[in-house]
Amino acid sequence: MTPSEDILAGLRRFDNDRYLTCLFAPAARRPHLVALYAFNLEVAKTAEVVQEPMLGQIRLQWWREAVAEIFAGSPRRHEVVTALATAVETCALPEDELQALIDAREFDLAAQAPRDLAALEDYARASSSRLVGLALRTLGCTDAAAQDAGGPLGLAWALTGLLRAVPFHARQRRRYLPDDIVAQAGLKTDDLFALRSPPELRAAVAALAAVAEGHLAEAQARARAVPKHGRAALLPATLARGYLKTLRQAAYDPFAAQVQQLPPGRVWRLAWASFLGKL
Repeated sequence: MTPSEDILAGLRRFDNDRYLTCLFAPAARRPHLVALYAFNLEVAKTAEVVQEPMLGQIRLQWWREAVAEIFAGSPRRHEVVTALATAVETCALPEDELQALIDAREFDLAAQAPRDLAALEDYARASSSRLVGLALRTLGCTDAAAQDAGGPLGLAWALTGLLRAVPFHARQRRRYLPDDIVAQAGLKTDDLFALRSPPELRAAVAALAAVAEGHLAEAQARARAVPKHGRAALLPATLARGYLKTLRQAAYDPFAAQVQQLPPGRVWRLAWASFLGKL
């Protein structure tokens, strides 16, 4: 089953990095990976498309019920639900993991900064790492060694994405930089929400980027356990490395123009990484 043009267009526009990695998945499983990522996009953007937390809770509950109905054998009429139902049936995706992916997004609705790095990493594991594990399963990689490779990659990808999204979240008066790192750097949240980039912000970003680099190195070491047909699920590591390098070159200023721009040639870097079998 080929994903609808609307699903592909939405993923291409709003989650372009994952869309590009899908191009390197085995053809038979590619539509199911697209469906999984489209489902993730629907729940991940909840905080961005609602005006009040209660409306976000209603949206998440809609998706909980939609997933439950898939497993009850009566999926509701919605193009992403229909595509996800096919992926669930073909790839044996577990209901509890899909439901947990929805639950993880309640953190976004709270609009409260994580109290420390551990809390931020818990959120990243519940959302990003869980999604990588589901992507690996979608591509037929269900053994423990392959699944273990998804954990650190999910952490690295989530932290990298949150660092690049600092300006976006600041405009919404939201902060994902954890309290302990902010306090250690001496950053004032008022400066961040005023869209200023003082040395204290760059120090906080550098500290969190170092954590992301560590998780990325671990992901690369574990990737050897993932067979070729599952490597597309790990290709975000190639992009994360590039984003972290750009951030480093910008002296860890998340407001720098080069940090906020999508670098050219991403698809070729992914193609090269896929060809070599390296992340």
